Amino acid sequence: MNYLYIYLMSKSAPWYTKIPHPITMLFGIIVLATLLSHLLPAGIFDRVLVDGRMRVVPGTFRFTDSQGLSLMDMFRAFPKGFKAASDIIYVVLASGIMFGVLQQSKMVEFAVGSLVKKIGVDRKYLMVIISTFAFGLLGVAVGYENNIALIPIGAILAVAIGGDLILAAGISVAAITVGFGLSPINPYTVGTGHKIAELPMFSGALYRSMLCITGLSILAYYNVRYLKRALANPQQSLGFGLDTTGFSLTQRIDAYKMTSKHWMVATVFILGMLIMLYGIFNFSWYLKEISAVFLMIALVAGVVANMQATFFSETLLKSVAIVAPGAFMVGFATTIKVILEEGQISDTIAFYLSDLLSALPIYASAIIMSLSQCVMNFLIPSGSGQALATLPVMIPVGDLVGLTRQTTILAFQIGDGVTNLINPTLGGLIAMLSMCRVPFDRWLRFIVPFCLYLLVLSWVFLIVAIMIAWV
Repeated sequence: MNYLYIYLMSKSAPWYTKIPHPITMLFGIIVLATLLSHLLPAGIFDRVLVDGRMRVVPGTFRFTDSQGLSLMDMFRAFPKGFKAASDIIYVVLASGIMFGVLQQSKMVEFAVGSLVKKIGVDRKYLMVIISTFAFGLLGVAVGYENNIALIPIGAILAVAIGGDLILAAGISVAAITVGFGLSPINPYTVGTGHKIAELPMFSGALYRSMLCITGLSILAYYNVRYLKRALANPQQSLGFGLDTTGFSLTQRIDAYKMTSKHWMVATVFILGMLIMLYGIFNFSWYLKEISAVFLMIALVAGVVANMQATFFSETLLKSVAIVAPGAFMVGFATTIKVILEEGQISDTIAFYLSDLLSALPIYASAIIMSLSQCVMNFLIPSGSGQALATLPVMIPVGDLVGLTRQTTILAFQIGDGVTNLINPTLGGLIAMLSMCRVPFDRWLRFIVPFCLYLLVLSWVFLIVAIMIAWV
């Protein structure tokens, strides 16, 4: 009877609990890529330098005599993958350190508390809109997993204005996810993509910003509509019955006031981000320079916040521990790229895929490309890892079917960014939902309609990008 009970319970378990661990899936893809090096014929395209960029020459694909990879070749690809992704791995660690120090300075909590005090609890809908954009901006400028510690503040804010924990997830988790996924300055997706595509770093930022702001605006309306429904009928809301114990600010709302120390830390952060953006757009700074700026912000913020050396060191290690799994995933996923290149099957896959997409109208090709990235995001939840594993294949495909490289990267960004909202293999998403005590099934019931709206909106932007030959 016990075995029957266990079997029945396993059959009734939610579908997302049966998904393998991301590491397991990535290793499976690595094994599959190694097997494909034996099953697919090796081949390459000729490439020429055009306007300083290496481009595929259509019609030059040819098969080669390269042999499939051995078991030893597969395992040797792991250290090669981590070496190839070292810059990206370090920027993940540096950003985690920076935000950990900002968190420990209490600047962020006092900034949010002061905002609630200034606007007033009675202006709840305005508060939802401001909060959605504030968390979205954090996703744009700071990152993803780095914001996990802020999620309880979103819960506190939502409960304080009469909402529930589903609203808390909407204004914090969803906003951070949208901001990060569609960020015009995302170093992990757009930055990595531009490096692979040999485009100016974060070029096309204005058009991506329009998409990001429009997406956050729709999310703000979606959150306000949910709050109105929850207030009208609390017992029918998705958040009814969720435990809100302990979600309160450490001080009374009227006691919050930004001190000179908090303002100084905030100034350090803002100036650091402005310097980083200036360097990116004027001096072609990339991951090494971005990492350096993050570390300098952390160090100066720690000094301004009067942190003792031991406390600062402990904060650094705790911060690294939070983002270390994501950094590891980047190196792990890059191994796929190494195997595809050493097996000389990247161009082969591009050749066959281009044949498939070239038979379709260019608009359909772009949308199918974004859908393929949606699927890949469930297999490789790391944005930069996915870029490193798939864009070396997708960019030549885009070249061959007539898509500009900016448009190809936008299709990748849409596929990665939008599905982050519903990706159960994305550790950061699951961690954030746990921080505000929202079960994944209730989250799906809340966010899936918005996810579909955002996907359609993004496809409209993708089609317009093709129409204007966006470069």
